[in-house]
Amino acid sequence: MTLRIYNTQSRKKEEFHPQEEGKVGIYVCGITAYDFCHVGHARSAVVFDVITRYLRYSGSDVTYVKNFTDVDDKIIDKAGREQKGIAEIAELYIREHDEDMGKLGVVRPTFTPRATEHIDGMIHLVTTLLEKGLAYPMDGDVYYSVERFPGYGKLSGRNIEEMQAGARVDVNDKKRNPFDFALWKASKEGEPWWESPWGRGRPWWHLECSVMSQRYLGDTFDIHGGGEDLIFPHHENEIAQSEGATGKTLARYWVHNGFVRVNNEKMSKSLGNFFTIRDILEQFDPEVLRFFLLQSHYRSPVDFSDAALSEARQGMNRFYSTLKALKDIAAGGTAIAAEPAAKDGEMTAQIQALRERFVESMDDDFNTARAIGHLFDAVRFINTALAEKKPGVSPGILLEGKKALLEIGSVLGFFLEEPDTYLRRDRDREAAKRGLSIAEIERLIAERRAARAAKAWQRADEIRKELAGQGVLLQDASDITTWAIA
Repeated sequence: MTLRIYNTQSRKKEEFHPQEEGKVGIYVCGITAYDFCHVGHARSAVVFDVITRYLRYSGSDVTYVKNFTDVDDKIIDKAGREQKGIAEIAELYIREHDEDMGKLGVVRPTFTPRATEHIDGMIHLVTTLLEKGLAYPMDGDVYYSVERFPGYGKLSGRNIEEMQAGARVDVNDKKRNPFDFALWKASKEGEPWWESPWGRGRPWWHLECSVMSQRYLGDTFDIHGGGEDLIFPHHENEIAQSEGATGKTLARYWVHNGFVRVNNEKMSKSLGNFFTIRDILEQFDPEVLRFFLLQSHYRSPVDFSDAALSEARQGMNRFYSTLKALKDIAAGGTAIAAEPAAKDGEMTAQIQALRERFVESMDDDFNTARAIGHLFDAVRFINTALAEKKPGVSPGILLEGKKALLEIGSVLGFFLEEPDTYLRRDRDREAAKRGLSIAEIERLIAERRAARAAKAWQRADEIRKELAGQGVLLQDASDITTWAIA
């Protein structure tokens, strides 16, 4: 099956054919560096991380570019309030962003340019647009004339008559048309500035991405991505700038992820209903957050809640518990026959089917939700084989199943920890969240072990029930009792 991608511009799935066979160029709009990242930022980062991972898994050489906006009204406002320079503010939140993304297992993009590193390129682009009659200066500002670009609105599906000025679209008396947008703005007193042919000023938000994508990927590249809130005006304006200047198609495929919602409203800082990544990771493992974000198709909205994350935790624990059982087999800790077994052929077919179904799912517009469903199917089959504890499936075949799980997990960014480490950390985190004392749990388990040794079965059962009432589940092996939090 050929990879098919939903193209926002055509509003349909299209077969993906990169400009150059075996090579893919991706540009994704990154953060404005003025605050900590929230789960909405995490969704975009994780979605395009998985897209990049899958393209590489499929054999493509991917150049992935994701920018940082490090000059912007919000950064300037925060710098003023905190009496710091904009570079200091931006540097702080870029560093915090990188730390959050590292915890989430997001692979660093090939290039992470910053807007202030490309001012000369922005001035050159504005000059080109002026020369082509697509822009006009006005009192130190420069505006793009949307009426002069016939394709304006082709991404969002709007026409100029229907458009209304949206976020970051400055309506003022300087514009010839209220829908014209700023390319360059004269700097006010106390604001950062750069010299330009139009006086001291600074680039406006939309301009930077046109310049940086061209710098690293050329006039035309394969995939341009971002959140769906960027379709208009940001990406629409990028098209106007870039294609107006070059006469070439900017991006061949436009890919946008859906919103994260809270109580049916988009999560955003402006609404005050956002949750930072660092706050979430105090309560849940990073892989749980990735699982939550990927269990829905990337174009669908996801509803954020503590209950949804708790459900995702249960799902990730099922995977890790199976991986731990398979690890124990490799260590000789489970008695399953080593010789070829009756169900080896069936298990081999299941492993092959898992890989094939994973590829089919991902080739269908990166359908991670369906891919995760196939992972669960494989885990159920493996767990059934493990539960039989007889020569149904030989250890070698089971370990091939483990290899397939880890292979697919590496594309989704799952199973990055040793199972014992993950499960122990999850257990301890949950105990702390519920106010349970690990020392007291261990004491009761030791008392129960002594009761069992003394054949005091009633006391042993009482302790098990007491712990179960607190959500502590015990698992007895031949010489040890382990525990987990349900």
